Amino acid sequence: MSRRSAGFVNTWAEAQRAHQRQIEAEQRRRREEARLARDYQRRAAQGHREYRQAEARRRTEELDAQVATLQGLLTEGCQAPAFRATSLMRVEDIPPFDPGQLAWPVRMPDQSQYRAQGGWTASRRAQAEAEARARFEHDWHQAQAAEAQRQQQLAAFRRDYEQRAEAQRAEVRRHNAGITEVTAGVRRGDPELVVEYFSAALYASTAWPGGFPRQLMAAFDPAARQLVLNWELPGYDVVPEAKAVRYVPAQDQDKETARPVTQRRALYREALAQSMLLVLHQLFAADEHRILDSVALNGFVDAPDPATGRQSHIFLATAMAQRAAFADFHLEQVDATSCLTAALRGQLTTRPDQLTSVRPSRQPVEVGNQVVTHGGGGEEPDLYDMDPIAFESLVADLFRAMGMQAVTTQRSNDGGVDVDALDPTPIRGGKIAVQVKRYRNTVPPTAVRDLYGTVQDVGANKGVLVTTSGFGPGSHTFARGKPLELISGSELVDLLHRHGLRGRLGEGGRPTPTHPEPSAPATPADDYNILGMMWSGNVALDVCALVCRGDQVLSEDHFVFFNNPQTPDGSVCAATASAPDKAAIRVSFDALPQGADRFVLVAAVDPEINPDADLSGFTDACIRLLDPSMNDLDRLEVSDGRAGETALVLGSFRRRSSGDWDFVLGGKGYTGGLEELVQEYGIEVE
Repeated sequence: MSRRSAGFVNTWAEAQRAHQRQIEAEQRRRREEARLARDYQRRAAQGHREYRQAEARRRTEELDAQVATLQGLLTEGCQAPAFRATSLMRVEDIPPFDPGQLAWPVRMPDQSQYRAQGGWTASRRAQAEAEARARFEHDWHQAQAAEAQRQQQLAAFRRDYEQRAEAQRAEVRRHNAGITEVTAGVRRGDPELVVEYFSAALYASTAWPGGFPRQLMAAFDPAARQLVLNWELPGYDVVPEAKAVRYVPAQDQDKETARPVTQRRALYREALAQSMLLVLHQLFAADEHRILDSVALNGFVDAPDPATGRQSHIFLATAMAQRAAFADFHLEQVDATSCLTAALRGQLTTRPDQLTSVRPSRQPVEVGNQVVTHGGGGEEPDLYDMDPIAFESLVADLFRAMGMQAVTTQRSNDGGVDVDALDPTPIRGGKIAVQVKRYRNTVPPTAVRDLYGTVQDVGANKGVLVTTSGFGPGSHTFARGKPLELISGSELVDLLHRHGLRGRLGEGGRPTPTHPEPSAPATPADDYNILGMMWSGNVALDVCALVCRGDQVLSEDHFVFFNNPQTPDGSVCAATASAPDKAAIRVSFDALPQGADRFVLVAAVDPEINPDADLSGFTDACIRLLDPSMNDLDRLEVSDGRAGETALVLGSFRRRSSGDWDFVLGGKGYTGGLEELVQEYGIEVE
């Protein structure tokens, strides 16, 4: 079964929810018919005034019921059964064969019922008996033919039934096999199937009131075991603007009492907090295989941006929940707003009615795996295929949407500037020189150096380089400390979406990998090691890794550091350190590119945190070799740092002819920091 076939899980879950909505619609129709019947009887039995007063009371009760539904959203939602993949399994419930009238054989004629009629004479009696036999034989042959035809029809009907029954059984088995495959993929931690599974859990939920949106964007980070999810929240109109309705006899009309703005805002804010907590509850409750260690959840509304007027995703809430901490909450008893903002340390906008946004902690586009979107509409333009002039205009639109003045330059004599922008913000604002690179491969450091020269030539306060691809370590190292900002493809898509503009990168919404390597043998999801780095002293270090052939890195994308958290094939990636480690790298040795024979670990002083420090405080260091269960397999000693040095090769793992990897102690230090170290491994910086 192909990976794309897993999408039917969401389709079936949505169909299940659609069926539930049909049932609810039918119930509402019946209630409405009953209400109309009661109204008719009431009008017939009561006077006009009494009827209008009763209608006003009924409308007030409906408003109160809407508010009660919002206030009880979390409590009621927590009582709903947890989603299980088994709930999507179908039963081979084939109705028994029912041939109907064909089950009954044709009744054969009874010869005793065929008697001679008349016959006073011998000749007439013989003739009558002959006629009776002839009628009997005729009817008998007719019945025999009808019975033969019935049996043929019955056999054909049975064959048709068996074919349809077998087709239904095959469909049920195919469906159930697909569910089983998805479940197995979830156990393996397959990012796409994990997202499909938890999307189905949210779509199949009956805890949400009718009319609540169900748009999401999600990605799964297998290294952190974290689901990153953008979930659409209900709009401000979910809280009724009216508080009560009363009938005014003198004017013969209903008058609505407005709900106070502060009360409406408080109710809406509470509903947003309850929605966020309910999503987290449903995700963790559905995680029967305990795949998730945490969930990064961002809640947004799809509304016109107050600043630009463009339709945009405006984030009103964000939270990152750890399973262990969330499991201790008694959600039926918490104050939702306090739980979200205090217990989870999340953010919730203080003025949701004015669409005041918060900044999400992590978004799906920041995860290295494919981002899956459900519930949204319209096809977004592929930035790779966009006309270059149209792409520059889109970037100018983005800067204008961010509150700046921006125009595209003429194609000739532009001085290396594609978009002229002006940030009107006092002190930190000023003229911005923008260059646009619609690349598929990594932007070379020469382009960053050229931009820096352009900034100096045109007297700009800042230079911004926007690309559809990414930047290597040489570019980031050069840009550090200079008035330059580098915006990669994934960051560009994120900015476009935040400000109501549209764009994607290829089919999956992510940049295509650069410098493809020969494919390595398939490696199980749990076949990896964690390299935990521990040391004494308070010096802040960046621990990095290089995938090399000899003493040269395979490509800039094979240098894993703070601005490049993983290699293109995912065989090496940064990991969250667990005490006593201060840094960690995850590596699948068997999945490293075939052309690689060395895996080098290095450390450098972080110049932003400790600008004046060196490695003299780097002592008692070692690398802990851990299995996926974080069991300590070995400890590899590392040389101490020396005064004056700011970067150090900790050691390298080297591939032997047998295919095994041995660790070789490093110790070479550098006074020029990480920049000098990576240049020695073939990474261009200057």
